Amino acid sequence: MTADPLAPLDLAFWNIESPENPMHLGALGVFAAPSPTAAAHAADLLAGRAAAVPGLRMRIRDVWAPFTGPLSFGGAVREPDPEFDPLHHVRLHPPTADYQAAAGHLMERPLERGRPPWEAHVLPAEEGDGFAVLFKFHHALADGLRALTLAAAVLDPMDLPAPRPRPAPPARGRFPDVRALPGLLRGAVSDVGRALDIGASVAVHTLGMRSTGALTAGPTGTRRTAGVVVDLDDVHRVRKVVGGTVNDVLIAVVAGALRTWLDERGDGSAGVTPRALIPVSKRRPRTAHPQGNRLSGYLMRLPVDDPDPLGRLAAVRTAMNRNKDAGPGRGAGAVALLADHVPALGHRLGGPLVSQAARLWFDILVTSVPLPSFGLKLAGNPVTEVFPYAPLARGQSLAVAVSTYRGRVHFGLVADAEAVPDLDRFARALTAEVETLITACGS
Repeated sequence: MTADPLAPLDLAFWNIESPENPMHLGALGVFAAPSPTAAAHAADLLAGRAAAVPGLRMRIRDVWAPFTGPLSFGGAVREPDPEFDPLHHVRLHPPTADYQAAAGHLMERPLERGRPPWEAHVLPAEEGDGFAVLFKFHHALADGLRALTLAAAVLDPMDLPAPRPRPAPPARGRFPDVRALPGLLRGAVSDVGRALDIGASVAVHTLGMRSTGALTAGPTGTRRTAGVVVDLDDVHRVRKVVGGTVNDVLIAVVAGALRTWLDERGDGSAGVTPRALIPVSKRRPRTAHPQGNRLSGYLMRLPVDDPDPLGRLAAVRTAMNRNKDAGPGRGAGAVALLADHVPALGHRLGGPLVSQAARLWFDILVTSVPLPSFGLKLAGNPVTEVFPYAPLARGQSLAVAVSTYRGRVHFGLVADAEAVPDLDRFARALTAEVETLITACGS
């Protein structure tokens, strides 16, 4: 495999990272196992399989050569690590009585940037014969779908659709071909026009919707995680009565849980309407960077101030329908698309500023992570639960990721441990809000 330039948004994620705000995705899979030795066997198996997965051997290297291509100075590339050792990435830990507590501490630690930026932490159960595996992938290496593909490659074989062949990139010389300059200039003009269009849309939709600061926090670098599981059938019961989508119901559940949680805190923030970013994938298999992040997003006020659970759901539906009608290329959530129009050096120099601006843009991330509908296994041991974790943006205290797996909805919560010492209370509020909605629907 040869070096592959990072897609613009990948480069942005690579450059906004700091020790206090690592930019890695996570997923905690809980496995049922019949033997106390299953965890050690799983660790050996993961290491052995990782060695044969090309995507897991890719490190990210900064590029400073001045003739690597137009506007690429200060960029980065993915390339095979000549010293790749899977034992640097797969780690067997001592038994633990609390998978979530262990995952929280592990999510605090940034991935080592000189090596392929991923890790798999095997956590044996202190009591019983089960174990868990925490996967961590840097957002510059993989988005949610790509992370799933890489994780699936080290789990037991399963029937996945064959990947589409990736077109070979054009050959690059040391100097750009001057015959291509007219086309490059036309493309640059087009990019500038598109960037201005997106920027204007972001500005217009951002006016009057500035972040409330209700869920902001200083960069302590601490992390706490929690997981919540609810029946997908219960979500469908609400959806069938009220209408909308499963995603609408789940966002309304988050809004209701925030209302309960903030009210119980008694810090005066219960009446606010936090601004949520709902990421939307725009990645296409045949683009120049099929493995790269292609994200936009919907930005919306969560109706935390509405005491009626059905009113909150109606408000979420209205906001999501408005966002969908406008499309992911419009509105304040489309700011991620501007990454495509920023030269590599701009990402390098502007990364710290962008990371600090996140707290002014949105209060909480609520993202959906895709999972297959069939069962996942490792060494024949089935996954019983899987909790996705999103990166926590600088200055923010809580992120919510949601996955549906085998008839159940799994909420993965990541919080700043100092700002949110009561994360378990918010977790309980999520479960209670599902019951509240069911009762309100009369079902």
